[in-house]
Amino acid sequence: MTEQGVRWSADQVLALAPDAASRKAGSKLGAAGPWSEAGSSDEGTVWGLCKGSGSKPYRTVIDIADSTGPAYKCSCPSRKFPCKHALGLLLLWAGEDGAVPRGEAPDWAEEWIEGRRKRADDKRAAGASGSPSPGDPEAARRRAERRAEWITAGATELEQRLADLLRGGLASAEQSGYGLWEETAARMVDAQAPGLAARVRELGAIPSSGPGWPVRLLEECALLHLLDQGWLRRDGLPDGLAATVRSRIGLPASADGVPVRDRWLVLAQYDTADSRLTTRRIWLHGTGTGRTVLLLSYGAAGRAPELALPVGLALDAEVSAYPGAGQSRVALGERFAPAGPTGFRPPGVDVARAVAGYGEALRDDPWLESRPVTLERVVPVPDGDGWQLADADGESALPLTPAAGSRAGLWRLVALSGGAPVTVFGECGHLGFSPLTAWPDGPGEAVTLC
Repeated sequence: MTEQGVRWSADQVLALAPDAASRKAGSKLGAAGPWSEAGSSDEGTVWGLCKGSGSKPYRTVIDIADSTGPAYKCSCPSRKFPCKHALGLLLLWAGEDGAVPRGEAPDWAEEWIEGRRKRADDKRAAGASGSPSPGDPEAARRRAERRAEWITAGATELEQRLADLLRGGLASAEQSGYGLWEETAARMVDAQAPGLAARVRELGAIPSSGPGWPVRLLEECALLHLLDQGWLRRDGLPDGLAATVRSRIGLPASADGVPVRDRWLVLAQYDTADSRLTTRRIWLHGTGTGRTVLLLSYGAAGRAPELALPVGLALDAEVSAYPGAGQSRVALGERFAPAGPTGFRPPGVDVARAVAGYGEALRDDPWLESRPVTLERVVPVPDGDGWQLADADGESALPLTPAAGSRAGLWRLVALSGGAPVTVFGECGHLGFSPLTAWPDGPGEAVTLC
């Protein structure tokens, strides 16, 4: 059940947008003009009719209380989730000006909501009564052994190719072009080691990428060699590190950790995409446990992942950890209440402790690109061609990553600060700090920066 007075902010609504174009289009529909018969229910349903270019208005309905975050249904042809009409309706609902009064849902909205919730109930009932028994365990064991053999063959071949590269000199990588790397990556895909394939493709982009590229190439080759050796010698590794190696190689794993219930603050949400897949990263912080964990959700190319949680809200839910030393990824389990407002902020650290924390995390996962951290009382200041976050009460500063320095969120951070200290959550890694969410030094809501 949603509480009568609970409303989201416009920033929290727009943080759900799958891209900048949807955010802009949804903002234009956040007024009462194009909407008719809009309403909401105590059970967390919002609906309305939006005038479009055709003779019939688009039917839009949103289930805010859905167990995986807001769920959307719209009769428009858009393949984006949420579409601009869903974003506009949520903005209208968040306005608290009476444009979306409480009432009884129309049949078309009620039918969709009942269908979703019935399927969710059936799924929970199936889980409680025991899901269908898995396939033949012996056959599964043989398949796992066969895949392990293929990966071992691929890792051995990759070791030879890295040795050939170093024997011939790194300058040869610039002459060979990207084709050599793509062919090697394809061999790793054939070996069913997608993690190795992805890292090989990243190697191919380094030659001729700017000053110092041979040093960067050597560093990445060393990490790839370390991962190869980790797989080839996995039987002698501690259990946690062996699980991390399997994860980095690309072997699937289940979230088999003990479920942990907490009130989880949604710290940040952002998408990355390639030609095949859109990956959504959602960072959560447990207000009771103090843990910061990561949810991953995926969508096929051109489609946004379904899981979406508004930044700045908190949800009472269980999460289960995936295996691996130092891994922060979890799976979202049962939710006990819809996400709601909270005044809680994650505790922060200074720059020196943030950098030290990343160094410590590398002991458990040498391939870790970055780790989540909240910086407390920092000020964004220019640093030559880039920017950095400087301790307001100290002498240390942490540079922003080049990608963060080119995003519009940087200017939101600068405007929020105005030269005063702010609290910033983001990802700290070897390239610098990537800010994702910020809070003013005094009272104020979270501001998304990604």
